[in-house]
Amino acid sequence: MILAAFRTNTARVWKEEAEAQKARAERLENDLKEIKLRLTHIERDNARLVQLLTSLDPASLALIRRTPNPTEE
Repeated sequence: MILAAFRTNTARVWKEEAEAQKARAERLENDLKEIKLRLTHIERDNARLVQLLTSLDPASLALIRRTPNPTEE
């Protein structure tokens, strides 16, 4: 009877752990979807800003793109 109780408790613990891991995976999946969506919006906005800058002064934009960013070095 002790062995049966041990097995039952062990199975319950493993089941609870599996459910917790599944919930965590679902939260991470939702976070990843949100990050991808936000990145898509940022890329779209960035493309629009580049388009606007290019239409205002293409030469200045070309110069900015050739100049290294001091924070990247």
